[in-house]
This record gives sequence, structure tokens and C-alpha cells, in this order.
Amino acid sequence: MAGPHPAVARVRSAARAALAEGSADVLVACSGGPDSVALAAAVAFEAPKAGRRAGLVTVDHGLQAGSAEVAARVAGLGAELGLDPVHAVRVDVGRAGGPENAARAARYRALDEVAAAHDADLLLGHTLDDQAETVLLGLGRGSGARSLAGMAGRAGRHVRPLLGLRRADTEAACAALGLDVWHDPHNTDPAYRRVRVRGEVLPLLEEVLGGGVAEALARTADLLRADADALDAWAAGATAEMIRGKYGPGPAFLSDHDGRDGPDELEVIALAGLPAAVRTRVLRRWATASGEPPLTTERTAALDALVTGWHGQGPVELPGGRAVRRVAGRLVLARGV
Repeated sequence: MAGPHPAVARVRSAARAALAEGSADVLVACSGGPDSVALAAAVAFEAPKAGRRAGLVTVDHGLQAGSAEVAARVAGLGAELGLDPVHAVRVDVGRAGGPENAARAARYRALDEVAAAHDADLLLGHTLDDQAETVLLGLGRGSGARSLAGMAGRAGRHVRPLLGLRRADTEAACAALGLDVWHDPHNTDPAYRRVRVRGEVLPLLEEVLGGGVAEALARTADLLRADADALDAWAAGATAEMIRGKYGPGPAFLSDHDGRDGPDELEVIALAGLPAAVRTRVLRRWATASGEPPLTTERTAALDALVTGWHGQGPVELPGGRAVRRVAGRLVLARGV
């Protein structure tokens, strides 16, 4: 008896490997496109054998005519595949950060809320092609290692089983299984930067460089993620040592005046002894310890200059009406400086 189509087998193998890790329930985030539909079908096939309960959640962004009907069809497909529970969630998309970022933020809020309510892992259908596009977009912005590291295979509840597969695999799997998929018009609209990277930039790079570009970019992401993880761990340890008082006068001096999730003061001499890649990470962690927005590259550089380029400059303003100034060999974080 012939086995499944090779593309179906590859997607199922990826799903099986992801399901072998952990024991929580899983929810497939499914847009109705070929990537997430192929993943949903594979998870529906593999989850019972892995002893994992598997459901599906789809998000209606309300940005296109007929979006509610598309969400209903996706939910119906989940039920037909035997996934349970199945959720279709309508969201309101704001404007912050532009249409792509606003839609993404609304989608992930909804997905994370449903996953948390079920205490489930959230399986996402991103492929190697998505990873390559993410790295290219990061390069175009002049991003650092963490951004260029792309998407992790597992990060908290988020699990991406298909990062080792190409989009052609998921499309072929859906065709072989006779699954009806929805092609989002936004995915071919050149008004979106990612669409142009997908349709113009990557194909040109493949032509000029002789192929294998997407795989090379994904490999770059893996290498940079390992480096970024190591540097982040070093920075976390250095921050903890400062708070415990290994450097400088000690915890009483590195005080918490406002009930923040970290000290309000750091010793310049301790910071100056760290490599730049670690020191800037410590500064970002320290300045955003209470959940404030991430610092821009420019604000981080200005903070670092208080340590390495001190010439009496004034305070560095941060989001939320906060600022950092250098006083008597210390960086002091306060409001309304």
C-alpha cells in the first residue's frame, strides 16, 4: 500500500516532532491559507497518536468583505478534520504601527488569549520562506542580532513546526489531500513590503546568487539566534549580579524607589566593564523592567554614552515620562528628571 504524498509526509513528520515535545493541549492558529491548513490537517492526524488534544483557532480581522464567512469556513474545516475545540474570534484592528503591524498585534492578542484560556500551546504555520522574508526585512531596517534571528521554533506557548519546510511543501500537501484553502488578497498586494520581498526581492536574489538563498537566510537566523540567546543570558546574569551587589556598594545602593521590577540606579563602573553587546542589553533590560515599550537604537546608544562617552551631557529621555541621568558615577532612572 502506497504511503502518503511526500509533501504530506514531510508536514506530518514536522507536526509529529513538535507534538513529541510537551504534554499540553495544542491549538492550531489557522488563517485558511495553505501553510496553516496543511499544519491543521497534519496535527489532526498526528495528535491522537501523540496523546495530545488538538483544537483550532482562527481570527477574523474584519478588514475585508466576507471575512466573517472565511472565518466560518476555516472553523468548519477544523471541525471536519476532527479538531476540538474550534474557535473563530473577531478582532478590532487599530492603526498603531501601520496596517500590517496593527493587524498582527490584534491577531496575536486574540490567539494568545484563547491559548491561555485553554492552557494550550499555540501552533503557528510559518515556513522557511517566512523566516527568510523576516531576515531580509530585518536587514533592510538595519536590525540587530535578535531581530535577524527571526522566529524561534519554540518560544513560550508559540510553536512553529514548519520552519524547516518550504511553502511549496504546504501547498503540495493541501493539493494532495484535496483541502480547500483561502488565498488572502493581502498576500499578493504590493502595497505591503513583505509581499514585495516575497514576490520580487527573494526571486531576484535566488537568480543572482544561484539559488539556495532562502535556506541560507534561515540558516543565518538559526546561527544568530544562538548568539543572541547567549548574549541575552549573559546580560541577564550581569544584571542580577549588579542587583545582588556583586559590583559597587551593593543592593542598598542599587535601590528600588518606585516599586519597579528592578533597581532605579546602576553603577557606571560595573557597566563600563562589560562588552558593548552585553552592556547595551543590560541597559535595555534595566530601562524597561516595568514593561515599558522597547528602547529604540538611538535611545539605547544615548544611554550607553552616559557610560562610555560621558562629558557632562544632560538626561536621556525615555518613554512614559521617564529619564536617566548620570549622578556621582551612577545611572539614575526617575520620572520627570
